[in-house]
Amino acid sequence: MKNLPVLGLMLGDMTGIGPEISARLLAAGTMKADARIAVIGDARVLALGCEDAGVELAWRKYAKLSDIDWARDEVPVIDLGNIDPAAIKRGEISPESGRLTGDTLKHMIDLALAGELDGICFAPLNKAALHRGGWKYHDEHQMFAALTQHAGFFGEMNVIKEFATFRVTSHVALREAVNMISPERITSAVRLADATLRANGVARPRIAVAALNPHSGEGGLFGDEEIRIIRPTVKKLQAEGMNCTGPISSDVIFLKALKGEYDGVVMMYHDQGQIATKLLGFNKGVTVTAGLKTVFATPAHGTAFDIVGQGKADTGALEQALRIASRMAAARPH
Repeated sequence: MKNLPVLGLMLGDMTGIGPEISARLLAAGTMKADARIAVIGDARVLALGCEDAGVELAWRKYAKLSDIDWARDEVPVIDLGNIDPAAIKRGEISPESGRLTGDTLKHMIDLALAGELDGICFAPLNKAALHRGGWKYHDEHQMFAALTQHAGFFGEMNVIKEFATFRVTSHVALREAVNMISPERITSAVRLADATLRANGVARPRIAVAALNPHSGEGGLFGDEEIRIIRPTVKKLQAEGMNCTGPISSDVIFLKALKGEYDGVVMMYHDQGQIATKLLGFNKGVTVTAGLKTVFATPAHGTAFDIVGQGKADTGALEQALRIASRMAAARPH
């Protein structure tokens, strides 16, 4: 037990299904062999999750992580007492809930930077609520990079059973994304994919690099980014020993990955890969913020306002997020 990584579990935005899936998964006890998990947040929100899930869960409150007796059976809870679920309406965007969700994440990041947490796993957030609550970032990944004072390239990894995807550009307008594609960004994305997949247990990752244009540009007929930028960058990386291939047209790259030919796909823009991964594994996919000094993992699905409080939310993606966070945290030097 003492050699297992210590993960902080945040219950997500309480207006959504996060509390329910967290409570159900904790009650099942399936993660005890993978990590030491402490809930960081408000015990009242955990109680709400138990009510939604229809489960009984024994937990014990602690003032700080160092006080936890990991030999006990109860789930340890660092009760911040900061979110009163009776005061916030569920099933809709709440700026107040977004603000408090951000506060909780900030607290967890401080714990991780202090060496008290080996990784952070969080149930679904709501980006609009975070933004309206005062956390003025395009997404949580930008927020995490700022709060960890990260310098350099980082990115979102989406993981399904068959493969993982990485992005050269992410949450920007498509018109802007095309102009951002450069040898430097492609190189950084491929290297990030290689390092992150290795940390997730893949000994020598096979990485496919997507084309930008239809049919890989058709020899320059539909665009020449493949000729000028993508192919020369891939060849340079191959010469350095990187196990990567490309550019591969987007209409076949995911079929090849699905057949098991690749472990990771580096795409040029957001929806190029998100459509594929959500189609293949919407309820099982995991999102990792790759490249930061702290491990962050979360289900790839959202807060699911349409089924809040109905007791039917699926825990599959949260369980996979915890397993991935555990593997990546264990792989880091201590």
